[in-house]
Amino acid sequence: MSRPARALPGLTSAIATLALILAVPAPAQPTKPAASAKKPAASAAKPEAAKPSVADSPKPAVAPNAPEPDLAYGAYQRGYFLTAFDLATKAVEQKGDVKAMTLLGQLYSEGFGVSRDDAKAAQWFTLAAGRGDREAMFVLAGFRMAGRGGPVDKAAAAQLYASAAKLGHAGAAYDLGLLYLDGQEFPQDFARAAELFRTAANAGNADAQYALATFYKEGRGVPKDLKEAARLLAAAALANNVDAEVEYAIALFNGSGVDKNEAAAVNLFSKAARRGNAIAQNRLARILAAGLGVPAAPVEATKWYLIAKARGESDKWLDEFFANLPSAQREAGQKAAEPWLKDIKQHRS
Repeated sequence: MSRPARALPGLTSAIATLALILAVPAPAQPTKPAASAKKPAASAAKPEAAKPSVADSPKPAVAPNAPEPDLAYGAYQRGYFLTAFDLATKAVEQKGDVKAMTLLGQLYSEGFGVSRDDAKAAQWFTLAAGRGDREAMFVLAGFRMAGRGGPVDKAAAAQLYASAAKLGHAGAAYDLGLLYLDGQEFPQDFARAAELFRTAANAGNADAQYALATFYKEGRGVPKDLKEAARLLAAAALANNVDAEVEYAIALFNGSGVDKNEAAAVNLFSKAARRGNAIAQNRLARILAAGLGVPAAPVEATKWYLIAKARGESDKWLDEFFANLPSAQREAGQKAAEPWLKDIKQHRS
């Protein structure tokens, strides 16, 4: 493990225990993702390899029950909202297309191609949900939770989340788990919450992976298992969940549930810090100040210390580090932090 080239006054004894101080505060309760009625983007078709003449090749048979392309949603994806609205309206009128009902609700909820109208959006989502569309159920549940297009009705929202979750909607399973965790709409039940988070996590929902990881880390609703917690944190971090990036970086740095890897931890702290996470910024400042796993970089450490402090992360150890820096390094760090500090100030004003 590398150390600073020159020990700063008053900090030598503190550096020896710095790794122990890197533990993050208790993770924040998982937050609910914004509801969306959007379908997953279709994967890009691979270009066919060049072939010789196909003049004499037989044409492939067309399956008699092949689904028709969703032209309305295709127009929506390309930003042709008026076209999407017209095509969806025709699909509803001519075929009673349930997905088109959901799309009309989405257009009204976002104000794309039409004036935003939450009441009309809720009507379309209600029609589609009543006909079994899980995406409409999920978005309508969000409307009922927030009081959009009608009064707040958390009981109805819970029922809609449960119905959508039964139909395999990962986001609904996650949100339903949050309700069991919260203990207001249902009796608080960590085991049930963990079960729902696992369903959503297995479907690739990064928020659920992070939430379930915190359960395994703390032994809530599941047996405590640091290895499983680390595995889930790694999956969520790979999906760019910034809280998971921070937690997994800490696990890597301390070797908690995973092989110790300080260099990989620093990379994750750096990524999360650049994304604006104050905890990551603070931990990165500590590591760079002490030269743990990487060469000491007092100017860069100062930059992240000042940014994290501006975001509310106080740290007496770093206060002392900053106060004892040579003025040239302190000023260079302040200059490097200026663009970030201006941005923070603008967002607060």
